[in-house]
Amino acid sequence: MPPGTGHDGCVPTYRDRAVVLRTYKLGEADRIVTLLTRYNGKVRAVARGVRRTSSKFGGRLEPCSHIDVQLVRGRTLDVIAQVETVAGYSQPLRVDYPRFTAAEVMLETADRLIAEEGTPAVQQYRLLIGALHALGGGLGEGRRPPTLILDSYLMRSLAVAGYAPSLGVCARCGAACERLWFSATAGGLVCTACRPTGAKRLDPSAWTLLGALMSGDWTAARQASLFDREQAHRVVDEFTTWHLEHALRSLPLLDSGDVAA
Repeated sequence: MPPGTGHDGCVPTYRDRAVVLRTYKLGEADRIVTLLTRYNGKVRAVARGVRRTSSKFGGRLEPCSHIDVQLVRGRTLDVIAQVETVAGYSQPLRVDYPRFTAAEVMLETADRLIAEEGTPAVQQYRLLIGALHALGGGLGEGRRPPTLILDSYLMRSLAVAGYAPSLGVCARCGAACERLWFSATAGGLVCTACRPTGAKRLDPSAWTLLGALMSGDWTAARQASLFDREQAHRVVDEFTTWHLEHALRSLPLLDSGDVAA
């Protein structure tokens, strides 16, 4: 366990880097903040007095913020003692609706996928940081369409959680087959013989896009047509909803225009 972490030790304070996933009001001036930390997994902590105008770090605890945080261990909830901003993604994202809504979907997905608090989730943390940087911190490096960033994040985070979609062989019988049918309930590619009701037929170029999003091949992904992006987005949406068991509250905020943004 790296220095400064402490969910398996007796140290009353610990320090970690984290992404703010969500916040809730508590009492008149406090907030409960849900964090995805690098070494301590998901942590819920109290930020005392953070809603007062005199708070020293209220603005640093907005969702999407990448922070360096010191926490004090508590009986039920830890307490945030110090916060320093590593990267403030929330501000630039708030002025770009498609990117902001994509980020909201990412935060909600991370919160859903990591159910057990205090369990290290380093890969999920790194994926989320990379996706937020691409959305809000990498705007000067060439704008990637937000829905492509989102779909890539969803596929890869689900894969890390053990729900990788099958893109090369039939998810049901395991046979190599022509890439035609995608079934969220079956687990991805299905052959014609195994195709269940509701399977979606995708063009070959849409399958190529899904593979590029899964591998992070942005050169290939950005060459995809709008129609292929729409096909891919629909099946990634269905696949994510199926494995999370409930629809993401923030996903309907994305509209068809965001795919082309």
